[in-house]
Amino acid sequence: MKLLFFNILFFLLSFAIYSQDKDSLSKFDPTRNPFDDLKSAVEVAKESSKRIILDVGGEWCIWCHRIDAFIHNTDEIKSLLEENFIILKINYSKENKNEKFLSHYPQIAGYPHFFVLDEAGKLLHSQNTGELEKDKDYDKDKFIDFLNKWKPVKN
Repeated sequence: MKLLFFNILFFLLSFAIYSQDKDSLSKFDPTRNPFDDLKSAVEVAKESSKRIILDVGGEWCIWCHRIDAFIHNTDEIKSLLEENFIILKINYSKENKNEKFLSHYPQIAGYPHFFVLDEAGKLLHSQNTGELEKDKDYDKDKFIDFLNKWKPVKN
């Protein structure tokens, strides 16, 4: 009986930890280590033959929330991302600017900003997301063109 109790407890704690970690990856978290996160993303990208998009921004950034909502509400874009890319949110805020990590990439003019990396973590492209905007939202066709241009070539 004790063994059953401990197995159930272990399962519940594991699920809670996994859910919390998955949730923290969907937000800009100033406490995360982007070097460790990128290392993990590279491992997954290599296993799945995907590219990596570094999504740089912060919880303070209205356009960061708009781009997340746009992606979430646009099935074609959400599918293209899920099939071809690992998304890694990199926090930039007054709490943590991640200057050491971001110093390895080109200067950022505004937020959110995307860096497209190959499956080994090598920079392929720096994308000003302002170029993907339309009015107070994002342009579906421009966004799809961007993703199609930078998705990995599948054999």
